Amino acid sequence: MPDTWVIENAYVATVDAGGTEHRRGHVVVHGNRIAAVGAGPAPEQWRTGRVVDGEGCLLTPGLVNTHHHLYQWITRGIAQDDTLFGWLTTLYPIWARIDAEAVHDAASANLGWMALSGCTFTTDHGYLHPRGGGDLLEAEIRGAQRIGLRFLPTRGSMNLGASSGGLPPDSVVEEHDEILTATAAAIDRWHDPSPDSMLQIAVAPCSPFSVTGELMRDSAELARAKGVRLHTHLAETMDEEAFCLEKFGFTPTDYAESLGWLGEDVWMAHTVHLSDDAIAKFGATGTGVAHCPTSNGRLGSGIAPVRKLLAAGVPVGLGVDGAASNESGWMSEEMHQALLFARVKDGPTALTARQALALGTIGGARVLGRSADLGSIEVGKLADLALWRVDGLAGADIQDPVCTLVFGSHLPLELLLVNGSPVVEKDRLVTADADDLAAASRRASLRTVGER
Repeated sequence: MPDTWVIENAYVATVDAGGTEHRRGHVVVHGNRIAAVGAGPAPEQWRTGRVVDGEGCLLTPGLVNTHHHLYQWITRGIAQDDTLFGWLTTLYPIWARIDAEAVHDAASANLGWMALSGCTFTTDHGYLHPRGGGDLLEAEIRGAQRIGLRFLPTRGSMNLGASSGGLPPDSVVEEHDEILTATAAAIDRWHDPSPDSMLQIAVAPCSPFSVTGELMRDSAELARAKGVRLHTHLAETMDEEAFCLEKFGFTPTDYAESLGWLGEDVWMAHTVHLSDDAIAKFGATGTGVAHCPTSNGRLGSGIAPVRKLLAAGVPVGLGVDGAASNESGWMSEEMHQALLFARVKDGPTALTARQALALGTIGGARVLGRSADLGSIEVGKLADLALWRVDGLAGADIQDPVCTLVFGSHLPLELLLVNGSPVVEKDRLVTADADDLAAASRRASLRTVGER
């Protein structure tokens, strides 16, 4: 008999197409799907399940993280004052020492922390595969299974080393055919295309300055033959713009277009420096964007044109990006930063609290191709839910619970359900011991980075 959860007396922000909210509502979860949503108490027929009193709480869809680098959790706090290219050249030699054990420990700790921040579904862009380091993709997948989050890792890659005019050192790049063979094998082994899927794979050459155009083109063909999504970094910095113009004679967006990299099955990380023409191309093709405001701010890359992207109909979600460029890695904080950055760029009406919440939930689900089953609280959708306590010291006097979450400070999680199963209860990770995760990741950091 499937488990049943009844959450009632909560403020329910469904983030459905109509923006439906219930000031005192209920949600019923039966198995891994939402069985009922509405105002007032839950129907009597469901009350044989586990009943959670949501008094003083805000219930939202679980947060969706559309861009990340989990391995970076153990290399935080380095190159604190560099721009992207300087930061990368400092960290590449350190990352070259990473192995599967370190990635597992980094991913497990990072994913545990993300669960505590309300995240139920995350992707990861793993593009480093040092020789002799073991199966890094499997290592992070095992970490996600341990914590219990829904996961969309990518089989990333780099094949344009410094000796060939790229940015990364030759020690961390792979050969073209080797990459395609490993990527196809990863999809065949791990990708689950079912609507209930907890694990899917995407294809993700790293960036225009670390892979060849041939690999970009062939990766797109492979992904489409296999029916999986495509991901890369694009238009993150002005340095990248200059690199693409010098090497390829194209802006980053036009270069991506020339290689078949615009479309509904593609999402790009960052897109800070987009012209109006580029935004129009994203909108016309349905190409998605992972907006990473904290990381972009940390590296001084700039502010993505979120208001223009949304106006053009571009699918936009939020990403924490790698922990080495966002030492907080707190998913709910990205909604706060997205709102503030948008208003700094385009004024006080650029983004509302509810639009920011949508970016962190249904927007992210749309970017990752899962909006039919995730991202909003609706009957029939998968039960990925976050119940936030808003009646404590941090939020008791804020008049609007959604404002409390987006404008306010870190809120404790009363409950986090992923696929109908608890991952966090009473602001405590229940699928793993947080102290054990921290100790293991600290040991991995010492092995990889050493004392600093």
